[in-house]
Amino acid sequence: MRKILFLAVYLCMPLAVCAQADTLGYERDITLDEAIALARVQSVDAAVALNELKTAYWEYRTFRANQLPEVTFTGTIPDYGKSYNSYQNSDGSYTFVRNSTLGMSGQLSVTQNIWLTGGTLSLNSSLDYLRQLGSGGTRQFMSVPVSLQLTQPIFGVNTIKWDRRIEPVRYAEAKAAFITATEEVTMSTITYFFNLLLAKESLATARQNKENADRLYEVAKAKRKMGQISENDLLQLKLNALQGKADVTEAESNLNAQMFQLRSFLGVSEQENLNPIVPEAVPGINISYDDVLAKALERNSFAQNIRRRQLEADYQVATAKGNLRSINLTASIGYTGMNRNFRSAYDNLVDNQVVEIGFSIPILDWGKRRGQVKVAKSNRELELSRIKQEQMNFNQNIFLLVANFNNQAQQLGIAEEADQIAEKRYKSSVETFMIGRISTLDLNDARDSKDEARQQHISELYYYWYYFYQIRSLTLWDFERNTALEADFEDVVRR
Repeated sequence: MRKILFLAVYLCMPLAVCAQADTLGYERDITLDEAIALARVQSVDAAVALNELKTAYWEYRTFRANQLPEVTFTGTIPDYGKSYNSYQNSDGSYTFVRNSTLGMSGQLSVTQNIWLTGGTLSLNSSLDYLRQLGSGGTRQFMSVPVSLQLTQPIFGVNTIKWDRRIEPVRYAEAKAAFITATEEVTMSTITYFFNLLLAKESLATARQNKENADRLYEVAKAKRKMGQISENDLLQLKLNALQGKADVTEAESNLNAQMFQLRSFLGVSEQENLNPIVPEAVPGINISYDDVLAKALERNSFAQNIRRRQLEADYQVATAKGNLRSINLTASIGYTGMNRNFRSAYDNLVDNQVVEIGFSIPILDWGKRRGQVKVAKSNRELELSRIKQEQMNFNQNIFLLVANFNNQAQQLGIAEEADQIAEKRYKSSVETFMIGRISTLDLNDARDSKDEARQQHISELYYYWYYFYQIRSLTLWDFERNTALEADFEDVVRR
């Protein structure tokens, strides 16, 4: 019986271990480059940037389609009516006449916007059929085989022409903004990645400090029995051991919180315990302010944004001026035929010409329209002043960013060396304390310096990569490979 129980326990142990592994999840090493690649594909921010690009893409496609001929077919099948209408007899009296008709109509139109003048040209062909129902009813066909119609505003704003100026700039701005948003996703990834990395290092430091504090406390108890240290030093070491235990608990909670944030941002399973790997190498490059500024003004969406806002301000002024007076010309020329038979309706065609000029010129509006022109001009001047201020701020931010990045390489080197020195000092302090040559205060100071130096090293590494990708997001240029950041937008919008 004992052998059977032992065998059952032995067989169930692997299953229990597997179940526990499924519950706790599995650990996965992840580098900064891998985290960035995941974020660009799976993060919510990347999806938002993609949807914004798709919206801009289809708006631009709609604009392009508006420049091409449009073919439409309209019809009414059937048009049935049964009613009584008043009718005046020859003697002047009125009576009501019953009218019962069945009609059908269809029209094929080809319409083309004329961007040069802002008018519309359409080519039409239509056929109408009307039949009176009841005894003695007749039927009639009316055809318009071809009709050419022009609608042309004379003094109004040419919206089509302005759209041809504004919409390509708007789409170029959207494409640049998409690449910038992709780099901003990278910057967010760097922040979450290094937050987790710093939490991991803090936990490792806390565990090491706790282990050292427990070991030193055990040694101190033996020394106290021999009278080699004071009671005050013993109590201080006991407090260090207790504080070490509390620091480990706090560091574990912080690690779990940072782990959850990175997993949520990357869109990975909660069963994965991500283990961030410290980036060992950084690109040793030096960037000039003039080069960064030139590329930013050429490629950044801010440059397209400025151009679009200037054009839109000019468009508002042109619209206000066009509203001072309005004259529309409508001209139509074609042929029409009418007969009781379908084929005969296309014989013996006659001219069908219409020319109509409509105008609206305000005589007394108390300066309302001219006031609208003044408002549009004032808004344009205000927009230009804002653009000038934003341009100055843009240039200043780039100058500071380049200066910070170029200094960061030196700061990172100093922090890395300080981290190594502080680690060696702490180890030496522990050994010195063991032989009773330094006090607990000196030991605590060495420990705190070690912890601060390690955190400072990770922080300086974070700022280096953050500044690097921030410059990429502004210039849309990879200075490490000296290549432009491009994308196949036709392929991107099909995802």
